Amino acid sequence: MRKFFYFIAALTMGLASCSKKSVNPGDDTTGPTKTGSTLDLIKDSVYLYAQQTYYWNTSLPTYDKFNPRSFTGSSDANALSKEVDALSQYAINPKTNKPYEYDEDSPGQAKYSFIDQGAVAGSIGGTNGDFGFAPFWPSTNDLRVKYVYPGSPADAQGIKRGYQIIKINDKTDLAATDANVSFLIQAYAYSNTINMTLRRPDNTTFDVSLSVANYNVNPVITSKVFDLGGGKKVGYMVFNSFTQLSNAQPKIDAAFSTFQAANITDLVIDLRYNGGGAVETAQYLSNLMAPESAFGTPMFSYVFNQTMATGKATILKNQVRKDNSGRLYNYFDAFDYTAATNTENFEKQSLGSLATLNNIFFIVTGSTASASELTINNLLPKRNVKLIGNTTYGKPVGFFAMNINKYQLYIPQFETKNSAGNGGYYAGMQPGSADYAGKYAADDVSKDFGDPDEQLLKYALNYVKQGTFDVASPKVQSLSTQRLFSADESHALGIKLDARKFKGMVVDHPQSKK
Repeated sequence: MRKFFYFIAALTMGLASCSKKSVNPGDDTTGPTKTGSTLDLIKDSVYLYAQQTYYWNTSLPTYDKFNPRSFTGSSDANALSKEVDALSQYAINPKTNKPYEYDEDSPGQAKYSFIDQGAVAGSIGGTNGDFGFAPFWPSTNDLRVKYVYPGSPADAQGIKRGYQIIKINDKTDLAATDANVSFLIQAYAYSNTINMTLRRPDNTTFDVSLSVANYNVNPVITSKVFDLGGGKKVGYMVFNSFTQLSNAQPKIDAAFSTFQAANITDLVIDLRYNGGGAVETAQYLSNLMAPESAFGTPMFSYVFNQTMATGKATILKNQVRKDNSGRLYNYFDAFDYTAATNTENFEKQSLGSLATLNNIFFIVTGSTASASELTINNLLPKRNVKLIGNTTYGKPVGFFAMNINKYQLYIPQFETKNSAGNGGYYAGMQPGSADYAGKYAADDVSKDFGDPDEQLLKYALNYVKQGTFDVASPKVQSLSTQRLFSADESHALGIKLDARKFKGMVVDHPQSKK
């Protein structure tokens, strides 16, 4: 079971037509044939979509050299995943001399690209099918709940952020070892049931038995206003996933209406576990935080590869969808991929915006990715933005679903750049660095969201009160005598625990019609 968040269009399945001839410059091979098993043809199509639409397509070898039909695995999906992983390793980032899609924890596997079988369509629409919680180690022998979705199986059992997990499926040795990281991922992300014993802050314990279930996602886990005195008021919102706008907007609007009514002076958006999702929702949230002077000016631009930008990605004719009126269109004939037509502007929303903010603080970790990073990048040229936490995931690229038979292929097809022309944050956004003002610090999982003594939130509140991030070291409830993880260790561990969780920004189609 995989837990993902992103925007997916209504799916129309079908094999892509395989051309007789490759379109790579200088390629004089014969290319794929139309004969072979269904799996062979799917493998060919994966390569052909990458050849024309992958953001770094000029780095790919020819069809004959790559030989997509040579990839095998324990299942058809596994074989296709191996093919996608292989395709992702050719494009080299000159700043690192490693692939753009290099995964530090799983070298050889794709950092961004993947193949899916449609199991994730509900999540972005606002329906999850999982336990509704996620775990994290703040120290070497102290496993905690880092968030719980309202209405989820975990929420129904009374589990709260900050509760200590002391037993999982009869296993009590839960130290943060490599073996236990793998055990934990399997137990909470790939299983349909889980049994746990948890300890509350008052040291009482309780047992739970959870089963995977579908529930409606409220991406706003909590929101509140802090009155710090002296006319200083801080709005705080935990936004945990960029579900599609129809699901997210009512929840966002409720929080921002409260912020407006309170006349807040500063804003904290907590994206520490938000792996991204719908670009339309990132745009909406960005608009609500933009100053009045930004409306009508560029927010960000899409950048596509030259094959797409020059109208040569004819394979997109095979991607057929229905619009809201039921009419069919395809991704080639209906949209324009040239740079001149793919800039999104800030737009005033009916709710209005928070026009007079002194600071916007984003709380971030290694789990903060893609659409979350897009939102931050959108506002950097327009607002006094500060980041608190540790380095974000690093994903300035996005994609839209390529339907191939019963599978959906996700490979980077565009990069985004803000109004200042800045993007390319493949190494992530580091708080407190030359490029991103703020405070570099480890996550604090010992307290619930919105607790003013939770360390990362406390940094923001202290800055508003005193103009400095400096606060006393955190006092974290723990039965362990082990030290807290450093910010670097916290970042690395978060990446490991999220290794199988999707991080992305997805549109159902490009934004500019021909």
